[in-house]
Amino acid sequence: RVQVVESGGGSVQSGGSLRLSCAASAYIYGNYSMGWFRRAPGKEREGVAVIESDGRISYADAVKGRFTISRDNAKNMVYLQKNSLKPEETAMYYCAADRPSNYYGLTTYKARDVAKFDSEGQGTQVNVSS
Repeated sequence: RVQVVESGGGSVQSGGSLRLSCAASAYIYGNYSMGWFRRAPGKEREGVAVIESDGRISYADAVKGRFTISRDNAKNMVYLQKNSLKPEETAMYYCAADRPSNYYGLTTYKARDVAKFDSEGQGTQVNVSS
């Protein structure tokens, strides 16, 4: 398993914004696909967004148009910019990494796949109040 470290969680009001950050080693960053999933209390893991090493991106339908995943190649960082947050999006957010989609014979990853990625961080809590 690989090591990724999240930061940037916190508390915001409904409609607010937060940016989550994920740090990974240079090898992981350059060779693995990375993404974010969340887990709300009493619910299953939900893949939110994925970005492959070549830049291909997929979002869950629930966050399209509000969340943006991006990479900073100079810093080996992946970000998740979250806008127009909703109270039901209160959850622990996790950064995750896994081998490229073609390693598993897939054409590309979908956001839901991130919930099953091989490696994940400790998570960062996001609380959205109404």
